[in-house]
Amino acid sequence: MKIKILIIEDDKFLRELISQKLLKEGYEIVEAIDGEEGVKKAKEEKPDIILLDLILPGIDGFEVLTRMRADKENPPIPVIILSNLGQKEDVERGLKLGAADYLIKAHFTPGEIIEKIKNIIK
Repeated sequence: MKIKILIIEDDKFLRELISQKLLKEGYEIVEAIDGEEGVKKAKEEKPDIILLDLILPGIDGFEVLTRMRADKENPPIPVIILSNLGQKEDVERGLKLGAADYLIKAHFTPGEIIEKIKNIIK
């Protein structure tokens, strides 16, 4: 069974870059370009893991995480936050809201992001 990854990212270039890498690794990819769509797809697609940007059009990533965690019908899905927000309080807030990991975009290559995904899926 293929592992399904939902990428919630409004930056087309980055979303496609990560998607291509993950497809090459044999994962199934679902994409969302904003927070509302991300919440909807998380519910419909039931991915195994979610890559979540925080700065999104409409509702932000924190709100996406809050809504997903409030949805008691669905089991919690591991979420890796992938963001440019690198402030300590942002990181702490993301982890408090239930993110499995918090990666600052500028500090990680797509290859390293895939390594993190593999570690969480194990």
